[in-house]
Amino acid sequence: MAKVQQNKKGKELVITRIFDAPRELVWKAWTEPKYVMRWWGPMGYTCPVAKIDLRVGGKYLSAMRSPDGKDFWSTGVYREIVQQERIVATDNFADEKGNIVPASFYGMIGEWPKELLVTVTFEDQKGKTKFTLKHEGLPEGMMIDMTRAGWNGSFDKLAEILEEKKLGAPKTRLIAEPGKQEAAIVRIFDAPRERLFKAYTDPQLMTRWWSPKRFTIIVDKMDVRPGGVWRILNRDAEGKEFGFHGVYHEVSLPSRLVYTFEYEGMPGHVLLGIVTFEDREGRTKVTEKSVFESVWDRDGMLASGMEEGGPEVMDRLAELVEKK
Repeated sequence: MAKVQQNKKGKELVITRIFDAPRELVWKAWTEPKYVMRWWGPMGYTCPVAKIDLRVGGKYLSAMRSPDGKDFWSTGVYREIVQQERIVATDNFADEKGNIVPASFYGMIGEWPKELLVTVTFEDQKGKTKFTLKHEGLPEGMMIDMTRAGWNGSFDKLAEILEEKKLGAPKTRLIAEPGKQEAAIVRIFDAPRERLFKAYTDPQLMTRWWSPKRFTIIVDKMDVRPGGVWRILNRDAEGKEFGFHGVYHEVSLPSRLVYTFEYEGMPGHVLLGIVTFEDREGRTKVTEKSVFESVWDRDGMLASGMEEGGPEVMDRLAELVEKK
């Protein structure tokens, strides 16, 4: 949730998020450089530098790097720190040495005040955390929308690393909302997306992870191009074979695959598979989305072992691609 209101210092942007993680973990993610470097900046940006002197009067210095390699530095001074509850700090544009520079240094438009103020609060909500950010002093106009989008992109990335760090949280998430004819498997791998894309498109690699361990995987056909056909067999310990086939609709290296999927034991029930590979600073978020012809088909797939088999297959894939 985000809102904009006026005060004496200019526009004030307020964003509230509920993170599914304990307050102490959200606090660490906000205050420890090794975590900040993994989420700071809008989607598509990285954070190559984050320096934090977390004390009243201490300074921070961080850089956001755009997709085209341009660095945007910011700095500020901590004015108030209440452990795991509240942080108040100034916010200024800076150069790489931490010297304060005007917004125009980075081509920003609008009448910016000498410094902005950022206040963040952390509220425990039965194991979850209500997080509120207040950004004061923003100029009128399009910068409000840009700032809101930037913060929300950062917080989306923050939510992902919090999910990874939660004690007992599964590495693989299965998303299947009641009444919908789709399901998705999501996992973040400690490997570049080119390596993940190859694992999905190289027949020799596919035989090492595509099914649960109880099966021998046989790649019969794999013509990875739009219009190309694929066919894979799973052979169990008794020699019984289960066939699957489909057609590739989109092959976009290294970001996306779209194909049809049909189990030969139930012909006529075809789903659309959409796999996306998102870069996360050298790691990769893989989302396998399956769109079924009906809710009945989706629920049948879940009941057939997708909930158990999906995480096992993703574990096998992780063992393959995360080897250094």
